[in-house]
Amino acid sequence: MGFGGIGFWQLFIILIIILLVFGTNRLRNLGTDLGEAIKGFRGAMNEGGEDKNKNSEPKLEKIINHDEPPNGKV
Repeated sequence: MGFGGIGFWQLFIILIIILLVFGTNRLRNLGTDLGEAIKGFRGAMNEGGEDKNKNSEPKLEKIINHDEPPNGKV
């Protein structure tokens, strides 16, 4: 028994029917397109993470030294 009560021979017959309906070239093109889509998705996820890390750095606008009195007055 395999997946959900489907045995090896049932899966094999389903695979043969799919090959007959779609053909090997169409399945190969479908696999290539799916691989490129996954690759593009991963690239976009990596770019999004890099942009998020760049924007999350704190920006210091002014450095305040607490040892000196403001405007030189005591």
